[in-house]
Amino acid sequence: MGGANAHYECITAFSETDFTEDLGVIDVPTLVLHGDDDEVVSYADAALLSARFLQNATLKIYRGYPHGMLTIHADVLNPDILAFIRS
Repeated sequence: MGGANAHYECITAFSETDFTEDLGVIDVPTLVLHGDDDEVVSYADAALLSARFLQNATLKIYRGYPHGMLTIHADVLNPDILAFIRS
């Protein structure tokens, strides 16, 4: 949930900004999570590319999970996030 203008501005910023160089300097272990049924942000255009540019990425794609997966599927994602942090 959030303000309509904030969502609009966020979409504009993300779609017009190239974060490739920023991702390339991140050298700590990074967990990239994405649902393959995200109709807002394509996992092929976001998660796969992000994981490729990060130096130490762990990529996890969730079959059938939508854009709001962190809220809808917290019961599955929270244990995965904790396992990553503990590792």
